[in-house]
Amino acid sequence: MAEHDARAEPINVPRRERLGRLTFRAWRRGFREADLVLGPFMEAEGAALPDSELDAFEALLAEDDHDLYAWIIETKPTPALHETPLMARLRTYMLTHVSAAVAEGAG
Repeated sequence: MAEHDARAEPINVPRRERLGRLTFRAWRRGFREADLVLGPFMEAEGAALPDSELDAFEALLAEDDHDLYAWIIETKPTPALHETPLMARLRTYMLTHVSAAVAEGAG
């Protein structure tokens, strides 16, 4: 008999609940710069992401915050596993939305 992992995602979790959990995790990374990219990205783009990209986003959230942010701003090479269309979307979002907000005095 397999041991049950209480942290494991239930098999039939409604999408709305999954989006809520991912958005919560995106806003609470513990590294402000990452929070200010990932949280707004999920709020703005999350509902439109296909399940495959939500899976990719969830995999990114499992990575170290500083590494993840460095991959987004391209100061460190992104591992091939994470060099995905989602990473391209995150970079575009960072450039078009977050950078503009910072220039206006946010953060």
